[in-house]
Amino acid sequence: MRPGEALLADLLANTTELLSFYDRDFCLTHYATTLKGVYGGVVATGAAIWAIYPSFLDARCRDEFLRVFQGGSPASIDLPPSSGEAPRSVFVFGTANGVGIIESRKHGGRSAAEEQERGILLHLATHDVLTGLQNRRRFGEQLQQALAALGEPKPKAALLQIDLDDFKSVNDTLGHGAGDTLLQLAAGRIRDALQDGESAYRYAGDEFAVIQLGKEQPAEAERLAGSLVDAFKTPFVINGIPVFVGSSIGIAFGPEHGTDGEQLMKAADIALYAAKTDGRGCARTFNRSMLLLLEQRENLRRSLRTALERGELYLEYQPLIRPPASVIGFEALLRWRHPEVGIIPPSVFIPIAEADGLMDQIGRWVLEEACRQALTWPSSLTVAVNLSPAQFLSGTLTDTVAQVIDAVGIRADRLELEITETVLLEKTIDNIDTLNTLNVLGIRISLDDFGTYYSSLSYLKNFPFDTLKIDQYFIADLETDLKSQTIVRSIISLAHGLGISVTAEGVETSVQARWLIKENCDCLQGNFLGRPLGAEATSDFIRRSPLRVVRAMEANRAV
Repeated sequence: MRPGEALLADLLANTTELLSFYDRDFCLTHYATTLKGVYGGVVATGAAIWAIYPSFLDARCRDEFLRVFQGGSPASIDLPPSSGEAPRSVFVFGTANGVGIIESRKHGGRSAAEEQERGILLHLATHDVLTGLQNRRRFGEQLQQALAALGEPKPKAALLQIDLDDFKSVNDTLGHGAGDTLLQLAAGRIRDALQDGESAYRYAGDEFAVIQLGKEQPAEAERLAGSLVDAFKTPFVINGIPVFVGSSIGIAFGPEHGTDGEQLMKAADIALYAAKTDGRGCARTFNRSMLLLLEQRENLRRSLRTALERGELYLEYQPLIRPPASVIGFEALLRWRHPEVGIIPPSVFIPIAEADGLMDQIGRWVLEEACRQALTWPSSLTVAVNLSPAQFLSGTLTDTVAQVIDAVGIRADRLELEITETVLLEKTIDNIDTLNTLNVLGIRISLDDFGTYYSSLSYLKNFPFDTLKIDQYFIADLETDLKSQTIVRSIISLAHGLGISVTAEGVETSVQARWLIKENCDCLQGNFLGRPLGAEATSDFIRRSPLRVVRAMEANRAV
């Protein structure tokens, strides 16, 4: 039991107060032993508040109670007197999950012990049990009060929304106990960075907030944000293990960016999203252009959900060339033609589809469409289809691929599935099992963008890839950069030693093509050899000889 929970349990067992707590559904969750002694069997976990305090059905008491329940400040409410009973009143205060009530059956002053006990209860109601920071409900109350108190002579109020970077990975790898410890340590670093006029809150999960009042803005908010970002650059040590977790921060000012709490929180949240998008471990201040970009993104998200059924998604096919002049297949490339915006790059809409859980549906359509198109080509040609890491999460990828192959009637060895190392970095064991199953089906597997991620040689040892695709980053300056030449030459040699074919992506010039051919690169892909084509144009490309490759070979022989 956490310290705060233990303290609450001890109070409930030993307090002389008539104390009770209720959730958002007005149901009893915790109560003092003394309350049951007064009201008997009606007091039980799950009982409605009206069963214990029917006076709250009275219009006057109900309105005051609901005001507190909906986020208002604590209030004392005199209950209507009952025949033969002493006058009663209740003190109602908000908690993180509902309300708490302390009933009093006598008037007059309280003893010092009673006041101390009530203070402890109010602290528990307004502070996060784990970190000791003020809680979400208290944050909402104080933010609204701060905005209401702003006037022309006063400086702006600043809100800083703080989110921990990579917190989930700590929970997943070290366990929730370590995650709780990390939250406590993070709260300590936030608290240590504060000065007068600055208050910190645990908003939710790994999200924190700071309200800054009476400061010159924006300089003071930027100073604090910089201090917080720097504070999280030092690793946390949990059970002897150094843990690196950064902080991303969104800043907004009231009343400039919002005149009520909800508006200001939305602005700070948009700025936090911008900080995450810009690489994390940084702070960003809200501006209107952020809102415009977010609205555009939300519009794209809504449009993408219907893009497939409206026929806005389509495929283009880029030739794969084996020197000297053989077309061995095509890579299917997904495109989106938005009716208003026009062509939207995959780098924009694929992350949206992944985040919204649309990749299973879209990925199946791409696979089926590409396989059907491949049936119109000579039976020796292959079709390569990219797989998103999100498609591995459902656990149905192998079934989907097998169903598509059977439904379309294409040979399994004509299909090549391209993955990036991101797939191998996430849920590695499960994903390797999936790849092995696909390999058993006879499907070729290609490791795309090789050299740009971790490029762990253990992947090449543990899984029999059919193809390595060298990322175009190394091909772009192949003509002049000796380091790129050495890296590409080494990858080709390594792959061939393991019995793996090599494809070079992004071949844009004849010099690049000649160099790669000379180094025995198995396959070339790029605009110099053939730009992405519509489905109808692929047949014509297959029929005619790719003269550019022939010329490259001829130039190579002349060297």
